[in-house]
Amino acid sequence: MADERWTPADVDLVTANTARIYDYLLGGKDNYAADREVAEQLLAVIPEARAAARENHAFIGRAVRFLARAGVRQFIDIGSKLPARGNVHEVAAQVAPDSAVVFADGDPVVLAHARALLARTRRAAFVRCDPRRPEAVADDPEVRALIDFERPVAVVLDRVLHFIPDAAEAAAVLRRLHDALAPGSHLVFTHITQEPEPESGGDVGRVFKPTSGHFWGRGRAEILDIVACFDLVEPGLTFTPLWRPDGPGTAHPERAFTLAGVGRRR
Repeated sequence: MADERWTPADVDLVTANTARIYDYLLGGKDNYAADREVAEQLLAVIPEARAAARENHAFIGRAVRFLARAGVRQFIDIGSKLPARGNVHEVAAQVAPDSAVVFADGDPVVLAHARALLARTRRAAFVRCDPRRPEAVADDPEVRALIDFERPVAVVLDRVLHFIPDAAEAAAVLRRLHDALAPGSHLVFTHITQEPEPESGGDVGRVFKPTSGHFWGRGRAEILDIVACFDLVEPGLTFTPLWRPDGPGTAHPERAFTLAGVGRRR
């Protein structure tokens, strides 16, 4: 559990936070009572939520390894997540130690942990941004000091798109991001879906109502429309456990409640 004595002064400890809830589900210690309460309520509605979080994290690792092995050496990780074993910069460095990684987020807790994490990390930086406007990262001078946008970049939008309430706006955001990247760049993304259990949507919404973030689970067709400006690599849009698994996988991949993919910039 997080030590509140070491918490940044501008962090709200009373309101549950989606990044800290995710940290709790992954078995992390950077969470507080309000986060754990919501997480346990979620587990009562979706018992597989803890396994789903692990599958989501594992997918990001596989996607980053895939791109690093394909020659990508620049990564921008955007969105609310706390440091966990197997972070983007750690996975990329296992394949290509010369990889450059930027973490971008608007959450003060995430930024505080990123500062501590990156204090000992070469070729990495963190910047404050609105995850709902990922294309703006390309204009940040700190980002441009480390990332060459004339060369391919992999942008990771892990659990970001479902926080943009309007699907048309989410698609417009990705079009602007697409245009800011060089040909050969990639998008790694995950998106919550209630497709395997639509009736649970209302219960999940009520669980997350008191949190600092509200998300919209979408169906496969709607997610495909949002990411249409990128060409999806095989196996396309699929549940996280099914994207190029390392092993035999799970018996019910749809219970991950998350669709994911890797897209290539045209």
